[in-house]
Amino acid sequence: MTIQEEIRNLKAEKDAVILAHYYVAPEVQELADYVGDSFYLSKVAAGLDCKVLVFCGVSFMGESACLLSPDKEVLMPDMAADCPMAHMVTEEQVLKHRGHYDDLAVVCYINSTAEIKSWSDVCVTSANAVDIVRRLPQKNILFIPDKNLGRYVAEKVPEKNVMLVNGFCPVHQDMLAEELAALKEAHPEAAVCVHPECNEAVTAMADYVGSTSGIIKFASESKGQEFIVGTEAGVLYKLQAENPDKKFYFARTTPICRDMKLVTLEKVLAVLKEGGNRASVPEKLAEKAKRPLERMLALAK
Repeated sequence: MTIQEEIRNLKAEKDAVILAHYYVAPEVQELADYVGDSFYLSKVAAGLDCKVLVFCGVSFMGESACLLSPDKEVLMPDMAADCPMAHMVTEEQVLKHRGHYDDLAVVCYINSTAEIKSWSDVCVTSANAVDIVRRLPQKNILFIPDKNLGRYVAEKVPEKNVMLVNGFCPVHQDMLAEELAALKEAHPEAAVCVHPECNEAVTAMADYVGSTSGIIKFASESKGQEFIVGTEAGVLYKLQAENPDKKFYFARTTPICRDMKLVTLEKVLAVLKEGGNRASVPEKLAEKAKRPLERMLALAK
């Protein structure tokens, strides 16, 4: 019996559903029941009818699934898979802004811990951040923790006063504009599509800026045949699956999230067999952290 067959058998036996982010390894995406970005997976997790969720992603995703599906057992293939950006803001920073501005909404990127969500008014993802911030009644917005996505939102919603902290995704922040420029020189017909978590020098070069799912949609619907992609390299699996005749180029310094790559088929099998690595959110924190997620889902309909 192959490892894939073992996983499928255990999944059926335990009434489990496997969710996977675009950044995990191709073989994990291939086996998953649902593959997507944070927004899509958040919606799916909230609506599934099953006993067990195996979340092939990083820790904040498991926490969000616990908050939205408290009746389900949420298992993480590797509990060490974390997101550095998810911790890059302090409560002191949030309280300082709340004390200074009466008309303030704290907008929290979903790539954050449950504790950080609990300080916030609404969550957003890279797919819906612009629309949700535009719809908020408040003029002043504290966007946490990602300064790059926050900067992108500020550009798209100039009528708001968007304030930032110094959080960032190391994979996207460290992407080099000169490497993308070299690719553009080598492939002048290629469209540049990048994630808004990228630094400003990279987004300034882009023909399209959007979420991971947005990049896939852009490439799939475009009449172009070549694309320079500025996001984590795991998205290549889906891009190629949907566009087998198109070409995709990544920077020479390949953007790889080492935390996402901790998730393997062997670990998915182990967690299904043993039932360990259960994600959780402390009860005293859960209610506060759940509200901004539920507000996001309501506003994003």
